[in-house]
Amino acid sequence: MNRYGITVTVANRPLLDLDFLPIGRFNREFLKTAQKPVGVAVERADGQIAAVRTRIHGTPEMADADNYYIERLVKTLLWMKGGFCVYVEGDRNIFESLKAAYAEGGAQEFDFHFMSQVYERPFEVVYTDALPSEKDAPQAIGGHLEGCRIGFDAGGSDRKVSAVIDGVSVYDEEVVWFPKTTADPQYHYDGIVAALKSAAAHLPRVDAVGVSSAGIYINNRTMRASLFLKVPEDLFDQKVKDIYIRAITDTFGDIPFEVANDGDVSALAGMLSIGEPNVLGIAMGTSEAVGFVDEKGRITGWLNELAFVPVDAAVNAMRDEWSGDIGCGVKYFSQDGVIKLAPHAGIDLDESLSPAEKLKVVQRMMERDDPRAAAVYNSIGVYLGHTLAYYYELYHMHHVLLLGRVMSGKGGDLILATAKRVLKEEYPEVTERIVPALPDEKFRRVGQSAAAASLPALK
Repeated sequence: MNRYGITVTVANRPLLDLDFLPIGRFNREFLKTAQKPVGVAVERADGQIAAVRTRIHGTPEMADADNYYIERLVKTLLWMKGGFCVYVEGDRNIFESLKAAYAEGGAQEFDFHFMSQVYERPFEVVYTDALPSEKDAPQAIGGHLEGCRIGFDAGGSDRKVSAVIDGVSVYDEEVVWFPKTTADPQYHYDGIVAALKSAAAHLPRVDAVGVSSAGIYINNRTMRASLFLKVPEDLFDQKVKDIYIRAITDTFGDIPFEVANDGDVSALAGMLSIGEPNVLGIAMGTSEAVGFVDEKGRITGWLNELAFVPVDAAVNAMRDEWSGDIGCGVKYFSQDGVIKLAPHAGIDLDESLSPAEKLKVVQRMMERDDPRAAAVYNSIGVYLGHTLAYYYELYHMHHVLLLGRVMSGKGGDLILATAKRVLKEEYPEVTERIVPALPDEKFRRVGQSAAAASLPALK
């Protein structure tokens, strides 16, 4: 396979997507012939900086390859760690290319606006002669088991709630809902409150509430979240930014609570389950939700929105309808990935079904050992094997916990087995360093809400 003059050889390719070009593999081949030093950095809240020093070719004939490599690197940094300002050192042509891409009307206009809204700061690309130094601020959060707690997990297809007493779940509930297609935020508020009250009915009292929710949360406020995709901007500011704060305090008054990204909670759940830190949690459900607990058991404060991090460098890679970009994780490690691959396997899905219902059709086929469904899950496993090797370069995690409805049942088992095979055959240097694993079936589906209950410390 060739992209921008960079030739990449891949032994394991997804049977239903033979054009898949692992971006980690592309990067490796690109760097073999790149000699000119450059640096990029992104700045996020409280002066935190993520910086990378790398190389490009710096020649006119390789300009397209250079611009593509650096733009994908910057996009990865933005969605992995977050940021409202991009710094460029070492090459003004790269700077001009990034400035044009991350601007009003540019190729990455979505990212430009999104990051501005998240950090409530104008987004900018700046040339510098001295790249700023890295600065991080990881936090110790979660793992609090004492008392009577409620954990709420808001997914795009269903909401889950757990009532927990001294670390033991005494009640779990799953309810189907449709937050991504509903414009009235009262629907979301009422659903949250109903779940909280349902769990509270099984507790003698409520000491604290923890929330796991898809999206980006700063100081318990909803900055951006696909769960509220249809809510108009004015109503989002009025009713959604503080929706969890209002729902909890309106229901229980002044009690401790904590709202965290569902990916971070999946990583926390992994740490509690495994008993060791340095965990990357990946929840494959409505989207790809990712979180990370570092080697000291801390949540990093990074965005970890790997749903929007590029994993496929193919020119015809799958396109995400929301961001408009191609080749990003959401189309490979979510129910969308299953739905997109199903027709290539000869599976005809009724278009009147919801995405969650389409996933269930393929899951039922897999439980009957239908080879068409197996081809879908096998292809996702190949995606995952290549991508875990790339994620290792980004996080240097040891444990990988795979959660979410896509990982349920026989399909999840096949995904994991295929990913391990790809890692062993193509990335032997990584195989011994990471341990991908599945929790038990119930934990895959509702364990996240129980882990969310441990987020807040009691007063």
